[in-house]
Formats: sequence, structure tokens, C-alpha cells
Amino acid sequence: MIMLRACRLFLLAPILVFASSDQNQELKPLVFTHVTVIDAKGAQERSDMTVVITGDRITALGKADNTVVPEGAQVVDGRRKFLIPGLWDMHVHLVGKKEVLLPLLIANGVTGVRDMGVPMEQLAQIQQWRREIAAGTLLGPRILTPGPILTGPRPARTVWPGSLAVSDAQEARDAVNRLLGSGVDFVKVHNAVPREAYFAIADECKKRGIPFAGHTPDYISAAEASDAGQRSIEHLSGILVASSTEEPALRKELMEVMPTADLLLTYRSRRHIETESLATFSKNKAATLLARFVRNGTWQAPTLVNLRQNAFPDRTDPAEVTFAKYIPRPLRERTKEIKDAILKELNPEDFSSGKPLYQKQMELMTLMKSAGVKFLAGTDMPLSPGFTLHEELSLLVQAGLTPMEALQSATRNPAEYFGMLDSVGTIEKGKIADLVLLQANPLQDISNTRNIDAIVVGGRLVPKSFVQDMLAKVEAVANE
Repeated sequence: MIMLRACRLFLLAPILVFASSDQNQELKPLVFTHVTVIDAKGAQERSDMTVVITGDRITALGKADNTVVPEGAQVVDGRRKFLIPGLWDMHVHLVGKKEVLLPLLIANGVTGVRDMGVPMEQLAQIQQWRREIAAGTLLGPRILTPGPILTGPRPARTVWPGSLAVSDAQEARDAVNRLLGSGVDFVKVHNAVPREAYFAIADECKKRGIPFAGHTPDYISAAEASDAGQRSIEHLSGILVASSTEEPALRKELMEVMPTADLLLTYRSRRHIETESLATFSKNKAATLLARFVRNGTWQAPTLVNLRQNAFPDRTDPAEVTFAKYIPRPLRERTKEIKDAILKELNPEDFSSGKPLYQKQMELMTLMKSAGVKFLAGTDMPLSPGFTLHEELSLLVQAGLTPMEALQSATRNPAEYFGMLDSVGTIEKGKIADLVLLQANPLQDISNTRNIDAIVVGGRLVPKSFVQDMLAKVEAVANE
């Protein structure tokens, strides 16, 4: 349990989120008065509330006429505004400049992220970012990371640069211990991890008290992954195949389609198998699997924005256009080149097969909600970091979640997932003050999470004017 305790200590570390001339002075209490509080515990909003923050903690919370405002406090008038917990994006890849990534996340109210895999050299950089954030010299979210992804031997490793290849049980155990020695918070597995290696990873993680998460590897059924203790499944991977009456045959096909340097061939082979799973989908099989997820506590991070993009490769996400100016020019240009090259190679069947697949994935979300499966909001989108999370919340509502449930998938649920519900994730007295002040009610329309008036990170106020300045600096860096 050593790593879990270390993770807990990091999350609890006070964060002095941005440097200023009075950074070394004692913080004045921060107070929101007459604000509507949406605490993300599940109940409806509470109007005309006062929230008092002292240091990095919420120290008082009550009706405005019954709550004392400390003398000398910094007071924010919250009339006609809505206070929610800070948001988490539970599937990001922090590859890039901190001067771009971190401000874009904070500007969108993202006060915590679960990174889902970076090369070893980037891990050291992320750990440095965390130290700077904790020291108060860098504005950024709380970050948890697995470091390099664990995948199968070549050519799979070639497809995922910076990953660690494991081919047998011993290599798998060695890789887990190497990652632990590097200070990771959890372990991530990918599609090509061999069967023997996968169960060795699961066993070693259990022995060492560290969670593991990721894709459902092709050699493993979704039921086996759940039983093995995989903490979360990303992108709904393996679930449609596991819900098919032809699961054994489809999984055999999957095992024959290992990632190769020919990404188009891999894409088409997997799309063919997924399409076959639609024709043989069994609600009874799905119900049995989903009940297993609930019993085992297997979370789902569906990344619907990513699934939609995969299903409709010619679609351009609105966020990519609206917020392109904040993305470094080389990344924008390279991404466009790759997308254009792929689109030229796709045929009509590649385009037409996406719509029914995405529709079934959305139907699967409804089934999972009814079964009581728990969700985590995540994006897996390298472009438009932060901005895309708001689109993910909208898609979760389209998939059948209520606005409150969608909001919880980015607030309360991540806290529960990390075992930190006593400290973050909801608005309650005694909890860390990671908050977002909105100009409209997200419970009436979840897209209102975009209408941000201010952010609070570790008790410090990041006003809208400061956010605008941050974005201007990001734009300058991105286009230099």
C-alpha cells in the first residue's frame, strides 16, 4: 500500500497555484456570498449560500444570512452564479509544453487529471511539474500518472513510442517494479499485452498495493480483466466483443490482429471485428458482464469524444476549430497532415461502418447506467486540452446520464476512484477548495460548465481576468 499512501499525500499537498507578488504572504480568507452551490453529492442545488475558504480548505458552508464572513476576507459576490467542484479529466496524455497544457486545463476548470501514459523521459518532466505546482511556482492541476504504457513486444511497441514491452510474466513483474521505482501512481496496460504477462501485472500490482487500469488486452476477456482487479477500462474496449454470442471466435480474430506499422490495416481489421460484434450482440450476455463490473468495482472511462472521432474520421470536432489558436503550430500542422493522409486512404465502407458502431456504444452506455456501472469523464484528445472535457460531459448526457451524473463523472467519481472522497470531489466543509464558479446552471444544461467566471485551485482564486491573460500567453506561445 506504499504507493497508494504516496498518492494520497500528493493529492492532499497544499497548492499555491500561481506566483504573484504576495505569494509568500499569508492568504486572506476567500468567501463566496449569495452563491448557488452544486455540491455534486447528488442533491439539487442550494441557493443563497456562503462558502468560506481558509488556506486551502472550505471552513464554512451555509445559508448567507447564517454564515459569518471573516474580517478582512476577499469576498466574491456569487449572486446569479453557480459553484461546482473542480473538474477532473480522467484520460489525458500530458505530452507537450507545460506553458500550453497546464494553463488550458486550468482555464477550463480542470483542477485534476489522470494522465494515461507518457514516455519515461516525460515522466520525469511531469514529476518536476508536480513539484513546482506543490511549491506554488507553477499554476496547474493535480496530476496522477502511470508513466510509460505497458504493451506487448514488437511491433506493438513500435506503434506506441515510449511504451515498455513485456512478453512474459517475469518481464511484466520487472516492468511493474521498474515503474514503481520511478514513482508512478498506477500502471496502465494496452491492447497487445500477452495473457501470461497480463496476469503477472495484475498479481504484482496487487502485491505492491498499486492499481492498474487501461485497455482490455486482446488476449484477455473483459470479464477476466474485471475479475483480475483492473480498476478501470478505457474506451469501452473489449465490451462489445464480450457481449457477443460469438465472443470466442471474435476474440480469436482479435488475437490475430496485433498492432503493426500499417495502422490502416490494423484499423480496418479491428473495425471489421467490432462490426461483427454488433450483429451478434446479446443483451443477456451484456447484462451478465455489466453485473460483474458492478460486483468487482470496475469503472468505465468511455471517452465518448474519442469514440465519436474514431467512428466518424472525417468529422472535425468544433473545439479543434474554435480553439486551434491555442495549439502549437507544429502540432496543428502535423495533425492535419496525418488526418488528410488517412482520409485519402479510407474507402466508403470505412466511413459507413462508424455510425452503427457509435450508436451501439451509446446504447451500451445506457445499459451500463441502468446496471449501476460507474463512469469517469475522460477525453484522450491531444488537441484542445481542457476544452474537450466540456464536450465529453455533453455526450455523457446524450448517452443517458442526467446532468448531475455527468457532472459527478468529472468531480465526485474521480475522488471516489482514487479513494480521496474525504478530501476532494464535492463541496463540503473540511474539503480542499478546488472549485469552479459558473455563470449559468449546469444542472439545467450541462454545456453551462463552459461558462466559467472564476476558478479556485487549492484555495487561491484564479479570476476570469487572469484566465484571459493566461490564454493570451498560450496563444502567443502556440503561434511563435
